[in-house]
Amino acid sequence: MTLKERITEDMKSAMRAGEKDRLATIRLILSGIKQREVDERIVLDDSQVLSVLEKMVKQRKESIAQFESGNRADLVAKENAELVVVQGYLPAQMSEAELDALIAEAMATTGATTIKDMGKVMGIVKTKAAGRADMASVGARIKQKLS
Repeated sequence: MTLKERITEDMKSAMRAGEKDRLATIRLILSGIKQREVDERIVLDDSQVLSVLEKMVKQRKESIAQFESGNRADLVAKENAELVVVQGYLPAQMSEAELDALIAEAMATTGATTIKDMGKVMGIVKTKAAGRADMASVGARIKQKLS
């Protein structure tokens, strides 16, 4: 079963169970997937669906930060609930040790020694850690190791 099929099945079960908030979030996810499929005239595979989900997670985190600064606890709670549902479809996050090992491996493969080589290292790490790590923090780690 593909990730998209799993999300569709979860939508049906949320509908049957009467979980309105969860259903609304799942519909948002499917809407984002469908939008990208229509825009690019393709059928998304699992890795492309993961990129849609990662984008949604990033949007939710940014919204939470904005709502917290605006003292909107009601909207923070709503975004947090959506974030939990979206993150439920992402693979398990990599541990610190796994991430460090992956970065070290990529640095050895590319022969990276300076900050100028960051793009090469980031390219390798991004493909291997897709959906399993926050790329902003990965970028900061790579930068730290190459400095």
